[in-house]
Amino acid sequence: MAGMRLLRLLNTAVRARLTAIEIVGVLMRIFSFSLVSWLGPASPFLFVWVFNTIDAVLLSWCAILKKDRAYTLLNVFWIAVGIVGIVRAAGGGTS
Repeated sequence: MAGMRLLRLLNTAVRARLTAIEIVGVLMRIFSFSLVSWLGPASPFLFVWVFNTIDAVLLSWCAILKKDRAYTLLNVFWIAVGIVGIVRAAGGGTS
């Protein structure tokens, strides 16, 4: 059960820094969407999707620990969207 012990340790670390991690996740999301807004079609889409998916993982983890169902659903949805975006930006999923 070393995996469960590690998960408990990580959850404790995240709980201790919850607000800071949420702020970092929100700033990451603002940055990635701002980048696309400013650069338009010239945006580094693979980078943006990877970055956006990482922030969704951070924000989902925080929402799960807070037992916030709405934000858990929203950010897990963004993880799924991010995975699709990563695959498409990397050249997958095209005919």
